[in-house]
This record gives sequence, structure tokens and C-alpha cells, in this order.
Amino acid sequence: MVALLTKIKEKLKSYNYRHLNLRLFIWLYALLILGLNVIASATKYDHFEKKQLLGIVLGSIAIIVLTLIDYHFVLKFYWLIYFFNLALLVGVKFVGENVKGAQRWVNVAGIQIQPSEFTKLFLVLFFAKLMLKYKDKLNTVKILSLFVITFAIPLLLVYKQPDLSTSIVLVISFCVIMYVGGISYKIIAAAFAVAVPAAIVLVYLLLQPNQKILDNYQYNRLVGFYDEDNEIAAKINYQQINSEMAIGSGGLWGKGLNNDREDSVKNGNYISEAQTDFIFTIVGEELGFAGTMSVICLIALITFECFYVGVHAPDMGGRIICCGLGGIIAFQSFVNIGVATRLLPNTGLPLPFVSYGLSSLLSLMAGMGVVFNVGLQHKKLL
Repeated sequence: MVALLTKIKEKLKSYNYRHLNLRLFIWLYALLILGLNVIASATKYDHFEKKQLLGIVLGSIAIIVLTLIDYHFVLKFYWLIYFFNLALLVGVKFVGENVKGAQRWVNVAGIQIQPSEFTKLFLVLFFAKLMLKYKDKLNTVKILSLFVITFAIPLLLVYKQPDLSTSIVLVISFCVIMYVGGISYKIIAAAFAVAVPAAIVLVYLLLQPNQKILDNYQYNRLVGFYDEDNEIAAKINYQQINSEMAIGSGGLWGKGLNNDREDSVKNGNYISEAQTDFIFTIVGEELGFAGTMSVICLIALITFECFYVGVHAPDMGGRIICCGLGGIIAFQSFVNIGVATRLLPNTGLPLPFVSYGLSSLLSLMAGMGVVFNVGLQHKKLL
């Protein structure tokens, strides 16, 4: 025990704390505080605000712990992480709660946990180690097959919940991981040659009225973006129209947080789940253009810092972790804001660090803790 404590103490002393990324810390907590205030304003009930604050506290503890634990030590348990993730996803099938036709949540001590949100972090960690281990053999059929199979299993489990939005995020993060890991451009070109025509055919099939690929609610979200004759789909599209109107009505400085104005789209209850998927709508209406640009800039800065730390990571594993998480944050933000501004079809992706949701918040904050640790082992570029 004494030897273990001595080893831990020596490891903590070995870190160059001069490389602790204070910029990332500032951007992250500025966004968390802004998000907490917007959530408080988004609903009439304070339990969302209290749970989000609890999430920030728990997430901060995770950041401190993971900042001080060498990420190489964490990656030693990569197979354990992988199978634990599979166990969570399979467990949802048996003990999960069905909400609005989707079985994605598990109730733990009165708190809903969404395992698929943690899948994003777990797979980044798993593939970081796998890439580190097989980086010199990545472009062989055997290793590529290993990557594809180990990715396809959790992807299928998430998709079957059903959770199309998170499935797309997982695919994007996997593509980022493979690209950063150094996959051959010939393989990328071949993948595009197959994927582009396949995607065109898939979109055509999805738009057919009797298609069996997507569930009804997923299909209605897609066609609701353009088909006003479909009543169910139009109702979904109506929410995006209200969101667009609310953001536009905010003007430059917005109507103010916690306002009681009668011309407020939020106060008229025209936006459902405003604290989660449409939190950017509340930012736009109550904080105006200044608020929306603040959120976008903070997310962009956080993403940049993740990639910056990744570029200076001491090895491939650290680079995959930082770039993988940075890619997830950037893509989710793009989609969430695109939905709120009616540039993209309606999806269920939260806005990182801003939307209400303990699972998303805790997984992303834990990921930031690992990024901070990678930064402590900063490598100078030649």
C-alpha cells in the first residue's frame, strides 16, 4: 500500500502543471454557467436546474480525478471498458424505461441515465488504445476488420433502441478516429466510392411512404422538414418553425432571461423540451444574437483546444482521445444548432455542456478530464 501511494505521488510530481490548459478550463466553465442559467430560464420548474447543477458538481469531480490519472493507465482497461459498455447497452433492453417509443434510459436512484451517451466516451477510449496498439498494421484487412466489427456491435445496439441521432454521432466519431489514426487515403477513396452512391440510394428509399428502414417517428422527423401535407410530420416541423421565429425575435440582445413577456414563444409553450433539444432556441430568444454567438464561440474554442491538445499529445492514443472528443462536440453542436435554426431535420441531439441531461453532461465532462491529463503530458513539436 505504501509502495502504491509512493508511486502515485511520484506520478503526480512528474506532470508538468505548466501545461495545464487553463484556456480550456475557462471556456468550459463559462459555457457550463451560461447553460445552467438558460436551463433555469427555460422551464417553470427548478428541478431541471438543480439536477444540472448536481451534474456540474459530479462532472467537476470527474474532471479533477481524471486530470490526475495518467490516461495510459485508463487505457490499460480498454477491453473492460468495451465490454462494460456492451453490458450497459444490452441491459437497457431488459431493465430500461420505454419513453415515447424508445428504450434508451435506465432509472438509477430516481435519475434517468442514458447509456448511449457514455458509449461515445467509452468507444473513443477503447479505439484510442486499439489504434495505439495496431497503428503500424492499421491498413491491413485483419486489423481493419477488427476495428469495423468491434465498432459495429455497439453501433447496432444503439441503433436498435432506437437512437438514430446517437448512431450518426458514433459513425462520425469513428470516421474521425480512423482518419486521425492514419488510415490509407486509398481506403478512404474506396469507402467514398461505395458510400456516396449507397447514401443516394438509401435517401431515395427512406423517402418512400412505405419504407421499412426507419421507425415511423424517425420517418416523420425526416419528411416533416419539407412535407407540409403529412399532418404528423408537419407538427414536428411546426416546432422548428416556432424555434426559428423565437431566435429571430430575440434581436441583438434578446428579451432577457426569466422574462414574462407575452410575445415570448417560450412563455406561450410553443416549444416542447426547451431545456434539452431546443435549448439554443431559448438562448436566441432571451439572449439574442449576442447570446447565440457567445455559445457558438465558446463551443468553437473548446473544440479548438481539444484538437490543440491532441496535436501536442505524446502518442497516438492521446491524439485519438482529444480529436475524437473534439469531433463529437463539434458535430453534435452543428446538428443541434442546425435543427434549432431549421437548417436540418429534427433530431434528438443535445447541445454539449448547454442542454439539460446528466448523461450527456457527465460523459463529456469526464472526457474533458482525460483531455486535461493528455495536456499535462504535452509534447513539443519539432
